Amino acid sequence: MSAFRTRGRGHLNGPVVVVGTGLLGTSIGLGLRGRGVPVFLSDPSPTNQAVAVDIGAGLPLTRLDAERPELVVVAAPPDVTADVVAQALTDYPQAAVIDIASVKSGIQAELRARGADLGRYVGTHPMAGREKSGPVAARGELFTSMPWVLCPSAETSPEALQTARALATDLGAVVSEFGAEEHDEAVALVSHLPQIMSSLVASRLQGTPLHALSLAGNGLRDVTRIAASDPTLWVQILGANAGKVVGILNGVREDLNRLIGTLENPAAPGARLDLAQLISEGNAGQSRIPGKHGGPPLAYSWLTVLVDDTPGQIARLLTEIGEIGVNLEDLRLDHSSGQNVGMVEISVLPNKHDLLIEALNDRGWRVLQ
Repeated sequence: MSAFRTRGRGHLNGPVVVVGTGLLGTSIGLGLRGRGVPVFLSDPSPTNQAVAVDIGAGLPLTRLDAERPELVVVAAPPDVTADVVAQALTDYPQAAVIDIASVKSGIQAELRARGADLGRYVGTHPMAGREKSGPVAARGELFTSMPWVLCPSAETSPEALQTARALATDLGAVVSEFGAEEHDEAVALVSHLPQIMSSLVASRLQGTPLHALSLAGNGLRDVTRIAASDPTLWVQILGANAGKVVGILNGVREDLNRLIGTLENPAAPGARLDLAQLISEGNAGQSRIPGKHGGPPLAYSWLTVLVDDTPGQIARLLTEIGEIGVNLEDLRLDHSSGQNVGMVEISVLPNKHDLLIEALNDRGWRVLQ
């Protein structure tokens, strides 16, 4: 099993074959090439492959170039992932093979049914991406500090699992292990449901008069940001994880029916309490989302600084906050409707809130609490 050897503290030697040169596959190639790992690229689309080669993600794959790869990364669309993995396991009998599709249990079950060599296969899922797609959108740093889930099967060998882990750590990701079913249940809630809800809200904006949309603030932008995602990809993702998603949507439907029933008669006895409980349940759920660096959620204090909408103002603000000695926990940008000013929303630890306001006021900034 020499093909599984890694150097140093578990890093890849290569060569690595990447099958699929979309956003994620090309980003993997760029990240590995940045570490000096030889990468060979293959894609059914000659154009995608040529673009990925041109931007430095790897070299075009020939059988002679990658006769004994250490690792094959399948970055194919979810509906053909099992086919491509099975072929890679046959073509490269000494290599570990992983896929990076966003749904895991169906692929694993299909490969097992085919009698594929699951000892050399690891299903994985890097939880990273952009609203843009294709090799042109790729970034070698795309996976830095992002979750990367490994879903080994009962048959997966320790060597193959270590090789998959080495890929994720080489690319700067934060690695965790889930069972395939456990993974699909988790992403149905934390990834697939948000996409659905964002798209449903954004769909309500079709045909909305522009003067109404001019009132939109960060709330609408935050909720609908991921509605710009690729429809073709999401058709495949939702179809592959439909059972898990439907179970969650049934719960959402119950909540919507409850809300609709309450709002149909908002003055009825108990209606206001029911509305308060529904919002409070959302508060409780939101408070469970992990905080900074994956740690426990913390309560931060927010303040808003008005800045002139001219070049360099935000950079100057951030520099001065650093000079004051306060660490930013989060930052959001918005623009005032009808005025040539920007609004920088800043979160800090509660014990730094008043100090920062006073210091910024002393430096001439306009601060709103």
